[in-house]
Amino acid sequence: MPKLAKIPLIAALLSVLAASAAAQNLEPRAYANTPVGMNFAIVGYGYVHGSVDSSGSLPLKNANVQVNGAILAYARSIDFFGQSGKIDVVLPYAWASGSADFQNHPETRNMSGLGDAQMRISVNFLGAPALDLDHFQSYRQDWILGGSLQVTAPIGQYDSDKLLNISSHRWTFKPEIGVSKSFEPLIIEASVAGNFYTDNHDFFNFANPTLPSPQNEFVQKHTRAENPVGSAQLHAIYAFRSGIWGSLDFTYYAGGMNLIDGRSTHDIENNTRVGGTIAIPVNRYNSIKLYGSTGVTARAGGRFDAIGAAWQVRWGGGL
Repeated sequence: MPKLAKIPLIAALLSVLAASAAAQNLEPRAYANTPVGMNFAIVGYGYVHGSVDSSGSLPLKNANVQVNGAILAYARSIDFFGQSGKIDVVLPYAWASGSADFQNHPETRNMSGLGDAQMRISVNFLGAPALDLDHFQSYRQDWILGGSLQVTAPIGQYDSDKLLNISSHRWTFKPEIGVSKSFEPLIIEASVAGNFYTDNHDFFNFANPTLPSPQNEFVQKHTRAENPVGSAQLHAIYAFRSGIWGSLDFTYYAGGMNLIDGRSTHDIENNTRVGGTIAIPVNRYNSIKLYGSTGVTARAGGRFDAIGAAWQVRWGGGL
């Protein structure tokens, strides 16, 4: 089989795993109240390793992906009509490699590049009023109801001649609603969200191995569409007197069937994963966060393990 038809196919692994990782993101304390006017700068590193379940129509076996990623992020707490809120921006950079056996031939591919930027605004509707630092000292959480909208912009590395890309080359919109209840020192937090995707009209489809050459060559670009992915998260967060807090995290997500040129790939996802997070204050202005997660069940898409660490610096807001 021509080499051109084999190499980009291996590249599809990364885009599948990256989409799964985004849908399965575990984020405790997303709806915690924060004094207005505080700024946060975050530098982080993450490592993801996993396998990809391909559809039965694809002659692909032993598919694995490894991703090393760095992030730079900024967040600011705001007063949104008397309620606390937050705006944040995240910019990732990734080094990725993929390998698989395609028609019993081992193939590998490596690449690096800028990832897609993420921008989010979140607002607490109930139970978390906007407070300055002085008034925040006497605040005690009970129920909090909030919501957010995250937008992912396709500004990252993308080559339409290859399927191994850091960017998904499409916009993603993620509305979410969440609730948090304090049972001091324990907090239970839950949220539901949907991921909605625009189409990628510059997608290079895999060759059809049932067709003779030259029909199976990559001769034109294709359109990749994906149905929405619904997700739910549950977190049990415990705050220690020392200022350290830790959480046990769970997420479930389903949906996301892909369509190539309008034809379904029958790869509906129905997956769960669990994880843990611990945050350790260094001093008044700095803290460290460590996290990890692993897949429990995966009907389709990526089965992966993830670990990471982040350094956070905060300032402003009367701190």
